[in-house]
Order: sequence, then C-alpha cells, then structure tokens
Amino acid sequence: MSDIARRNQPPMDEPNSHRSPDGGGVGRFLLAAAIVLMLVAVAGATTWWMYSREPAPTAGPAPAASASQCPDADLVVAAAPEIAPVVQAAARTFDDDSSDKCGPIEVIAEEPSVTAASSVKYDVWIPSSSKWVDLAGTRGAAYDIDGEPLAHSPIVLAAPSTLADQIAKGGQASWAKLTAGVAAGQIPAVTMADAQTTTVGMLSVYAVNRAMARTTPDAGIAQLRALTLRSRLTDAAANPAKLMTRIAEDWNTNSVTAGIGVFPTTEQQLKAYQAGKHTVQLKGAPPVDGLVDADYPFAIAHNNRDAELTKRLRAAITKTSLTGAGFRTSPTPNAMPVIAEPQELLASSTMWAGYKNLTTQVLLLIDASGSMNQKITAPGGRTTTRAALLRQSGGIAAELFAEDTSVGMWFFGQPTPASPAHVEAVSFGPITGAVKGKTRREALGAAMAGYKAADNSGTPLYQSVLDGVDEMRPKVQQGAVTLVVVLTDGVDGESTFTMTQAEFMQKLTAGQDPNRPVPVLAVGYGPDVDMKALNDMSNATGGKAFAATNPADLSSAIAKAFLAAHAPR
Repeated sequence: MSDIARRNQPPMDEPNSHRSPDGGGVGRFLLAAAIVLMLVAVAGATTWWMYSREPAPTAGPAPAASASQCPDADLVVAAAPEIAPVVQAAARTFDDDSSDKCGPIEVIAEEPSVTAASSVKYDVWIPSSSKWVDLAGTRGAAYDIDGEPLAHSPIVLAAPSTLADQIAKGGQASWAKLTAGVAAGQIPAVTMADAQTTTVGMLSVYAVNRAMARTTPDAGIAQLRALTLRSRLTDAAANPAKLMTRIAEDWNTNSVTAGIGVFPTTEQQLKAYQAGKHTVQLKGAPPVDGLVDADYPFAIAHNNRDAELTKRLRAAITKTSLTGAGFRTSPTPNAMPVIAEPQELLASSTMWAGYKNLTTQVLLLIDASGSMNQKITAPGGRTTTRAALLRQSGGIAAELFAEDTSVGMWFFGQPTPASPAHVEAVSFGPITGAVKGKTRREALGAAMAGYKAADNSGTPLYQSVLDGVDEMRPKVQQGAVTLVVVLTDGVDGESTFTMTQAEFMQKLTAGQDPNRPVPVLAVGYGPDVDMKALNDMSNATGGKAFAATNPADLSSAIAKAFLAAHAPR
C-alpha cells in the first residue's frame, strides 16, 4: 500500500453531511406471478398460450465487471457513469504524479446493474439509486451506506420542445396525463428506459404505478391504467445515455418526435444534453403525480482496504463540483420516497420488462346470464353487481389491446326460449378498423359500457364455446395467435341449448384440428362457477382455465393475469 500519510490533504469547500449507515440485508427472489383471471389476457397481443409453446428463456451469464486498469491502486471505486467524472476529478487531487494515469484511487464508470450482478466488491460503490444496494443483496452484507447520498437528480419527462409543451403545463408534467394522451393517440410515441438494467427505468415503473394509484381507490384499475402506458411504448428497453446520443446525432425534430417522443430521464442527463446546444432541442418537466429522485449513495465495502483514504475521498467530492455537473445536493422537494420493498420493486420491473408483443386474434365470449346481476361488495365498500364491475373493468381493459390485435366480442345468454345462444356485440376485425363510424377499440369500450345481463337469462355456455371455436378456426394463420377467451360466473344450463358435459366434450374434441389450433382460455368469475368444466374444455384445446372466486377483485385479477400472460415462460 502506498504511503497515504505523506499525501497532501485535498482542497475542500462545503462537505457533505454524514450519519450512521442503514442496516438490513435482502436477497433476490424468484418471481412467481399469480394468474387469477384471463378476460383480457390477450390484450396487448401477448398470450399464455404462445409462451407455453416457446422454449423458456434461459438467463445468460451475469455481465462482467469492468476490468481494473490500475492494479496497484489503494482504493477502487465503482460509480454510475454520469457521476463518475465528478468522482474521478476528486480522486485526481490525490495524485502526486499528474503524468501517471493511475493514482492511489481508481474510479471505474459502471452501470449499477452490472455492479449489482457482479461478484466483484469494490472498496466504494456509488450507484444511481440506493435501491441497487438492496437489490444486489449487499446492504449490511457487503456494503454499508455512509451518511446521506452524495447527490440527487429527479426523474423528468423529456421530449422535443413542441411535444414537451404539449405534455407539460406550467413546468409540470403528469404520468396520468401522459397515459391518457398516448391512449387517445395524441402523443405519437413514448420511450422508456430498461426497467431491469437502468435506474431511470426502474424508478419510472415505480412512479407510474404510484401515479395511477392516485387516480382510483381500486388497486386493480390502477394497475390496468399503468399497463395501458406499457402496452403503448415504442421502446421499453432504451438506455438513457445512448438515447441522448441518438437524439444529439439527429437533425430532424419531427423524426425524434415520431420515433422517440416522450421519455423519462434524469434532470442531470437532460441538463448535460441541453448544454451541448444540439439541433433537436429538448425540454423536460417533473411528473408531479409520481416524482422520484435518483440518489447517489456512498456505499463502503466491509472489506474496504483504506478507511482513511475513503473518508478523504468523500470529503473531496464537493457540493460545488456536483452542482457544476448538473446534480442536486439535497433531495428534490415533494419527491416520493421509494419505499417499496426490493422484492416488490424487482417484481414490477421484471414483469414490465418481460412484456412481449405478438400478433393476436381473439374472440371474447362474455357471460350475460341473469346471475351476473348478483349484488356484491366492491372495493371501497360500495354495493354493486358483477355486471357493473365488469362494465367498469372491461372498459378500461379495452385500452390495453395492441395495434396489431384483431378482436371480436359476443355476449352469451338466453333470456327467452326463442333467443339465440349469443349475440355479436362487436364484429371481428383489426382493433384499428372501423365499426359504424368508430374504431374497433372504441366500439369495444362502448359495448362494455352498455353491457347488461338479462334477469332469469339462461347460460348457453357450451354451445357458445363450440360456436366460438368454429368461428375462429378458419381465421388461424401463421405468425398469429388465435384464441377464444370465455368469462362466465356459472354453469351451462337453463337454456334450450343445454347439453351434458360429456356431449359437449365429445363435440369439442371431435372438432379439433392440430394444424389449426384454437385454445380456449376460460375464466371462472365468482364462487358458483363450474371450474371442472372450464378446466376440461381448456385442457382439451391446449388452453388454460383460471378461477377468480372473489368477483369484487375483478379489476385487480385482470391486471395480474395480464402481467402474468405477458411474462416469458
């Protein structure tokens, strides 16, 4: 080890404050998504059925840690790339020989996700969020966070100037307004940073979910609204730094607006871009309904090799140097604390990142029998009916379908002996196609808003499933997933179409064509459903059945099923 005592004390201005390190260690976990409902499992064009037939993705090797270039350094520091130059400048003040690229302190610019996944434990780690220390399972086990974070930088929503003026009024943006704008087609594109490998992506997913929770007391509806934004992303795996480089190299504001659009980034990264005076001008504003800070903790390894040099390095990273680089040195006013447990944060990021787009053709069969009028207690304690909850949740879920989805919807029930087994609520066709002067997406929303169940109506479940499978089989095509999704709260019966389960299964099985498969995804909604029948019909077609025994949790169950269906299997 070098003789640190003979080195000069570095220049200092106002030092950062210190406090005792936080304790407690947590480890990674295996994400097990609970699948409860499949009404809109194909919304967004990803399906359980396709994943069950694709090889399960295997985890690749963990990213390699950056190699040390200064093996004789007394202290090795890993820092998030955007703050690394500030740390490097502080480290150079300890150099006796300015011509030597290696001094007593080596600073490695490394993405926190790489450091977190690596077995290498640096003497000091300065990631762009304290949550990385938790997610790596190292806090209290390999690292202790020393005092308050060195710096802060809030997540802002950025865009080319004209588009930024559209999403931000009075210098404030909103995740909820952004989601509504993109769902209505008013925002041409939204790009998100990778939620698993970048701090901006991870914190943005957390912020979106928190923002949507503010819009409704129903947690399930809040999840559906968050998923609406996810299903509309132009790119969900961008790297913020590379995104800025891409924009900087472009001269056409219109192409950036259409191809990238609105994107979250840190205030510091936006300031750095703006200082470059590029052709495409960017503006940004904090989302007031989900404002979160990227914070930069000073984490010290348990096997740190030089405590005194470490202390002096921290003191050398001055507030002046940090603010000069575009950082804040105190928390952003009104920023939400990221209080989520590491497992919860990782689960949200994993499911968000695991979403997959597939061309999908789906026919929705919705039970309109009398039992749907049964009164229940909804979230918040209000009294409503199963049908009313379905209207509310189904209308929101209609926003989730991706642009390359083709969809149709039938209501099945027999209010009189002369009534058919089902009626067409929305004709089958592309989600972007026209239906009586509306887009099919709008028609789905309107049909769900007008959904009613007739009192004393029978339940021609079996006949409707047979007819639905027959309707979709000729539509099967290569490169697309073709499905029948059925939601029912009862059993087949009380109609002129009633048949025994054995008769139904014989007809269903006889009609199968292995070259033109049409899986049935069956949802049992409520405590009185015949889950054996639903399991049998789904298994016979290569689909799956799901039970939602508590109808008051309908919207939450839809959201959970949607997430689970969009995760690779």
